Amino acid sequence: MTERTIILDTIDPIMLYGVNNSRLALVRSFFPKLRLTARGNVVRMYGSAPELSAAYAAIESIVRHIEEYNTISDADIANIINNRATEQEVSPGALLYTTAGKAIKARGIHQQQLVDSYAKNDLLIAVGPAGTGKTYLSIALAVRSLKTKQARRIILSRPAVEAGEKLGFLPGDMRDKIDPYLRPLYDALEDMLPQAKLQDLIEKDVIQIAPLAFMRGRTLNDAVVILDEAQNTTRAQLRMFLTRLGTNSKMIITGDLPQIDLPDARRSGLREAVGILGGIEGIAIVGLGREDIVRHPLVTRIVDAYAGIDKTNREQE
Repeated sequence: MTERTIILDTIDPIMLYGVNNSRLALVRSFFPKLRLTARGNVVRMYGSAPELSAAYAAIESIVRHIEEYNTISDADIANIINNRATEQEVSPGALLYTTAGKAIKARGIHQQQLVDSYAKNDLLIAVGPAGTGKTYLSIALAVRSLKTKQARRIILSRPAVEAGEKLGFLPGDMRDKIDPYLRPLYDALEDMLPQAKLQDLIEKDVIQIAPLAFMRGRTLNDAVVILDEAQNTTRAQLRMFLTRLGTNSKMIITGDLPQIDLPDARRSGLREAVGILGGIEGIAIVGLGREDIVRHPLVTRIVDAYAGIDKTNREQE
């Protein structure tokens, strides 16, 4: 009798084991002569060489499916073992899948332009109103690059600028103080990566989330670097950030020019960058509009209402 071992260090073992090891029992039903045990994140298999080899390949395929799609069903396991397509594999155009198994893909021509521009350029600037998926899609592209080993790490940043109100003193250590500004980035990551895996990647600095002020002096190699809410950077801040780009790296800058929270909106570094960086080889600027909004339908109407007020105010100035 031969023994083989699989260590589950890239997925949550319970996704493979199932409740009360029900999925392990399902796998075993396809290999009736196989003895299979699981403890912690280690799966051990005992049996004859031919059956052991087939079972090992099947479990590896199941693990790869969980890594890519963040979900699996009993039907998927049966399809994988029988070399049939799973439900997720027939979803065209998916960048990756959420922890709930929902496909993340470009919606509309401008989001698709964002995805295509990322593939062809090392610096991408995405500008558009709230709800157009700029940040979410950018983080999805970064996570996909990490999963496909096109990048070794993800670096996410935001300027620590309050949206109108003054938060005053924030208790806690440095991380406690900056987390409220960076929470939207965590939200997107938690939608795309299992909690345990995300925490492990953050602890290993594979995923780094930091305010813009912490970027000075760094050279960001082998990474996907994202700066969110860039409309709230000054000219000097954005220039500093853009020059952090290192070898084998890509950078995505996102922002919404009408939502500048700086004391003087004319000082926005993003506004200047859009004006001077267009047409440079290796840099793409993608504009998203109200038609790209993917949040609640009311968001489109809210954006339209404020756009009308902004237009009236400009005409009166």
